[in-house]
Amino acid sequence: MADLPIKDDIRPEPLGKAVSERYLAYALSTITQRALPDVRDGLKPVHRRILYAMRELGLAPPAGFTKCSRVVGDVIGKFHPHGDAALYDALVRLAQDFSARYPLVDGQGNFGNVDGDNPAAMRYTESRLTAVAQVLLDGLDEDAVDFRPNYDGKDREPVVLPGAFPNLLANGSNGIAVGMATSIPPHNAGELCAAIVALIENPALPDAKLLKFVKGPDFPTGGIIVEDAASIAEAYRSGRGGFRVRARWKKEEGARGTWQIVVDQIPFQVQKSKLIERLAELIEQKKLPMLDDVRDESAQDIRIVLMPKSRSVDADMLMEQLFRLSDLETRIPLNMNVLDGGLIPRVMSLKDALVAFINHRRNVLERRSQHRLEKIAARLEVLEGYLAVYLNLDKVIHIIRTEDEPKPKLMKAFGLTDVQAEAILNMRLRSLRKLEEMEIRSEHANLTKEQKEIKRLLGSDKLKSERLIEEVKAVDAKFGQKTELGKRRSTFSALPEIGADIDVMESLIEREPITVVCSEKGWVRSFKGHQEPSDAVKYREGDRERFWIHAETTDKLMLFATDGRFFTLDCSKLPGGRGNGEAIRSFIDLPPEADLVSMFVHKDGRKLLLAATSGHGFVTSEDEAVALKRSGKQVMTVPAGKEASVCRFVEGDMVAAIGENRKLLLFALEEVPELARGRGVILQRFKDGHLLDVCVFKGKEGFRDVNNRTWTLPELKEWKGVRAQAGRLVPRGFAKSGKFG
Repeated sequence: MADLPIKDDIRPEPLGKAVSERYLAYALSTITQRALPDVRDGLKPVHRRILYAMRELGLAPPAGFTKCSRVVGDVIGKFHPHGDAALYDALVRLAQDFSARYPLVDGQGNFGNVDGDNPAAMRYTESRLTAVAQVLLDGLDEDAVDFRPNYDGKDREPVVLPGAFPNLLANGSNGIAVGMATSIPPHNAGELCAAIVALIENPALPDAKLLKFVKGPDFPTGGIIVEDAASIAEAYRSGRGGFRVRARWKKEEGARGTWQIVVDQIPFQVQKSKLIERLAELIEQKKLPMLDDVRDESAQDIRIVLMPKSRSVDADMLMEQLFRLSDLETRIPLNMNVLDGGLIPRVMSLKDALVAFINHRRNVLERRSQHRLEKIAARLEVLEGYLAVYLNLDKVIHIIRTEDEPKPKLMKAFGLTDVQAEAILNMRLRSLRKLEEMEIRSEHANLTKEQKEIKRLLGSDKLKSERLIEEVKAVDAKFGQKTELGKRRSTFSALPEIGADIDVMESLIEREPITVVCSEKGWVRSFKGHQEPSDAVKYREGDRERFWIHAETTDKLMLFATDGRFFTLDCSKLPGGRGNGEAIRSFIDLPPEADLVSMFVHKDGRKLLLAATSGHGFVTSEDEAVALKRSGKQVMTVPAGKEASVCRFVEGDMVAAIGENRKLLLFALEEVPELARGRGVILQRFKDGHLLDVCVFKGKEGFRDVNNRTWTLPELKEWKGVRAQAGRLVPRGFAKSGKFG
């Protein structure tokens, strides 16, 4: 490879190295320049550039609105050379009061709605900055933050905003990078300000104490947070967790004992139109037996009306069912993965994020103070030059009138600096009046006093903390809980203790016969009524029927997998018979290497015989095998390299086991122990091969093989033994497959 000629700077390089280097560069760019917000101002680069470009356009709150297309064009042309659609979408989200708790852009026109409708095109909408955005930008002209060249080097943009408003937590953020993501729900600014003040006063304040101030998220769409206090505390301590949020509802009484439920707040990021579609779909599928109808009577405010089937329906029970089956209850994740210092991604706790904000504001305060000192020093230098003029006014005028180059003469005569001499030469005649001299002396005294105060501030950590507290309290006064914008919208509530009534609700599902069909490749569906196997039922190419089960909508469907786990499905929630159904793995967490062994309708009190290819097995209670979670319930421990292969109903007193070696063994069922879970005992021993099949039968009746031939005990006396024997070769005429019926 090294001897190949190099033309046009084409370099031979291993493909793996080239791909890995470029992918790493892409991943880092995605993390730092796109997906994760900066902990200091809570913004991603695209949002920061939008706000800065709008500031440069003079779109502060007192100013009028400007077309969004103008804003988008400026941002793309100067700072963010990406697609206009994506950039306009980012701008729109900053203006939506149902997406941002404290909107940073004031929009005029159609900016979308909570139904999920798209905003109008950017040529129709107008925008300007809000007061919150102004607070974030305040200080850019005072060297509060660093600037860097833009993408083409023709302009400059801020690395981070001064950010006097705690935007990261107040407005939250969402993003997906390469190998990491962030999800931060919005919070109440007033509560955050109180927590920040407490942290400034006592930096050693523990995480638990912060919860006295920050009680939990505060969503722009309101809702009721039903997460318990311990979970909220752990989420804020670790930076990872979640919050269960429910819609707010009330019961409205009608005439003659009738009533209806009105939902006036829905969970954050739930589209109202899709929520109503889902409720209507559940009613049509008869999964909400207590709900008769749903209506959307929303105007400016949300108003979803739920009509019960009858006056006797319990409202709390109805809502619990709706919370379980629809997005009237959602879980908002917390993953406080942010850029620390603008470069390093890490998951922060609530305290870490607030401390980072305080440190940033302290740094901004120091830089603005230093910048002000420099400005004061420059102004004092000029004022001292002016005062020198007033003390020797006639001589100054004489030098200016008689000299061709008065500047050097002035500097020499009065000991002036170049800046002072230039300022004197640029003075207007009207400035020579007596009143002006008094104003200059007053300004000089005031600036000298301010200079001393700033130097004292920069030399004292205590004074810096006091100034920071003043700034935070000023933000609280503007956007805190005493203002209309800052009032808490989300409330807190404990979960109602009606969990025991959930089964009662589910029992109200209409009982209808269905036929459950599952193919060999794991596609499940259900048909109305009890149907017999038919060629009219079509499958995907290369697939065919495996399980055909008659059930009812109120039944539980049990599934036993080769990894020894049981899964349970609600028959009323199975997909309909249209199409090819849905993959069984979309309902259960079945590992890719595992497969289904058996599928049947659950029956209370029934016993099951489980066996693995290793020859081990045991009896278990079907009630104990019911799984409450999607991940299933591990009942049988399967040895490495083996699989669970048999699940039979216990209906008899004898067990028949047959191996791959076609050896048959009969023994009494009482020799097999009953276990809740485990590996079991050896049912049949093998030198080579493995267990093929097992069945339980009544000794008086015998059993059938897969060919439907009945075998009785008198015929099989020689095969009767005890558990864990090897058995004998099957009798003549036994099914070639070796399977039982």
